[in-house]
Amino acid sequence: MSTAPVADAGVAPSKGKKKLLVMLLAVVVTLAAAGGGALFMLKQKAAAEYAEDDGEDAAPPARRQGKGAPTFVPLDAFTVNLADREAERYAQVGITLELSDPKDGDQIKNFMPAIRNNILMLLAHKTSGELLAREGKTQLAMEVRLETARALGFEVDDEALTANDDSDQPQKKRRKKAVALGPVHAVHFSNFIIQ
Repeated sequence: MSTAPVADAGVAPSKGKKKLLVMLLAVVVTLAAAGGGALFMLKQKAAAEYAEDDGEDAAPPARRQGKGAPTFVPLDAFTVNLADREAERYAQVGITLELSDPKDGDQIKNFMPAIRNNILMLLAHKTSGELLAREGKTQLAMEVRLETARALGFEVDDEALTANDDSDQPQKKRRKKAVALGPVHAVHFSNFIIQ
């Protein structure tokens, strides 16, 4: 039988093990610093390539400019039977309205029963096929804006649905029509379940 030295569990690690631990820690810190530097350089390179593609020496565009932070008005979740004929399907949709002006938040709250009614009627006429596609959700968001504007007393024509989505129009015209849809700047979905 061979005799091997038995390590005592209560004895501190030797100097060699401490050196190895310190060296490993130094390597990990160095690699982390190098990774951060590489990430920074890649971001700078991507920004420069973006500027070259645009033909400008500017950084990527910043977020939209406005008077201040937008106001968000979350609506209670909508649960509605859909208009599918082949099966009974329903949707549960959470909607948040984005307002450009914080003053409009009170007006939205005052007209909430009419707004919810219009949105429920809109959802009840949709089929699951229409709502499953991204284009259908985009269309629904525009229709929610229109129905909200109607509930608030704005005169809205249904042509604004197709005219506002037409990407061939100059940007100034599109912006002008978007403002005509009332105080709701955008519609965001917080949940979207179809069963």
